[in-house]
Amino acid sequence: MTLCFTGNTFKYEMENIVRLFFPLQKFQYAYEPDTLPEGDLVWIQRQAEADTQLTVTVRRNGETHTRSSTLPDIQEDGPCEMELGRLLYDLLFELTGIRPQWGILTGVRPVKWVQQRLAAGRTEEEIRRELSETLYLSESKLDLALQIARAQQEILADDQPRDYSLYLSIPYCPSRCSYCSFVSHAITQKKALELVPKYLRMLVKELSFTAEIARNHGLRLRSVYIGGGTPTTLTAKQLKQLTDAIKLYFPLDDGVEYTIEAGRPDTIDLEKLQVIRDAGARRISINPQTFSDSVLQAIGRKHAAEDVVDRYLEARQVGFDSINMDFIAGLPTDTYESFCSSIDRAVSLQPENITVHTLSIKRSSNLFAEGHEPEDYRPTQQMVDYAYRTLTAAGYIPYYLYRQKNTIGNLENVGYALPGHFGRYNVYIMEEVQTILAAGAGAVSKVVLPGEIHRVYNYKYPYEYISQFDDILARKESLHPFLERLP
Repeated sequence: MTLCFTGNTFKYEMENIVRLFFPLQKFQYAYEPDTLPEGDLVWIQRQAEADTQLTVTVRRNGETHTRSSTLPDIQEDGPCEMELGRLLYDLLFELTGIRPQWGILTGVRPVKWVQQRLAAGRTEEEIRRELSETLYLSESKLDLALQIARAQQEILADDQPRDYSLYLSIPYCPSRCSYCSFVSHAITQKKALELVPKYLRMLVKELSFTAEIARNHGLRLRSVYIGGGTPTTLTAKQLKQLTDAIKLYFPLDDGVEYTIEAGRPDTIDLEKLQVIRDAGARRISINPQTFSDSVLQAIGRKHAAEDVVDRYLEARQVGFDSINMDFIAGLPTDTYESFCSSIDRAVSLQPENITVHTLSIKRSSNLFAEGHEPEDYRPTQQMVDYAYRTLTAAGYIPYYLYRQKNTIGNLENVGYALPGHFGRYNVYIMEEVQTILAAGAGAVSKVVLPGEIHRVYNYKYPYEYISQFDDILARKESLHPFLERLP
């Protein structure tokens, strides 16, 4: 299929809308074509005369269909792009019968739209009307976004301009899952294993440097999050080296939320759990993704479902009282019945947090290379809907949401928690409301100012992080003028 553009270059949004209806389609592009190419195409036209004429044409299987609209003569791209998106959505819905539930909203943070409007004094009724009429959100997704926005209010109200969170990246895993696109390395590889001690030494130095920045600007630490990768890929001794450095450089009082992703059960043992507990971390993740052994095998996991249960019980034995479990809807070979069984099993174990992701087919993942993406997203939608019904009925509250590019059906990832167990860091990072100072390979620091976010990126790969470490510290120096502007 060819995407053709006349009088505009709205490639990103228009392509994303087309992908909602034709997820497996590969595209070619033509700008200001004198002659339309043969075969299937989508032609996006914007003609500015006395008024702006907008036309969307779809040619598919030899048949041509067109939708048009007229807007007053305007200079900004936004209204035209939005109206072209609606025309394209309407036409493709008419041709396919598919109605994506997030409408034409393709952004990562849909709840942020709601939060911004609530902060501006808009009523829920006004927000519903705007998002349904202009962005075509379904009632169920409007309900979800508003429910999450309400759940976040207490956390957001407590956030102050000079509050910050600390993020640490451990970009190692025991092996690479087929759906993974993160910058993580299998620690079983000799070269990767040899780099770990030096990587940790550099990371400790960056932590010291970062703590000094925070002190110099009078920042207040609210949460610590160690992610990856899989942090528990490190040995117990290496984990202690890291957590000791955090304790040395940062004020870990009772008001600081402290989370470590334990992640895969084949990296967890009692010794590591005790190190995490002794460090003061109270929140951990033990992530099944599924409780089906055959699905685990299909995605490249080297453990059984019962291993997750065993590690979960060990974490309870050590004293953890805020445990998260991750699940993914739409995994290869998974069925609706199997997914439902996984969610039911999780509810029976009663972890305080359950996160339900929708599979995202990223270009750097093995699944993308294998062409896994399904032609019809509706079975995955049914899985997501079942998770919502089952978890809310069991007392879990959805409290944060985000989406990723190339997610099946343009669906979402939702974090659920029992009352009193919301993760503040998850809200801060997803809604982009708090400054994040980040350390490690692939980490991104963000200074959040009114109407502006300044980002500083670390090198992605451990060998780059180590070899260009001085440059990383120099980049972090650029945070100072922005931190000085914090209210």
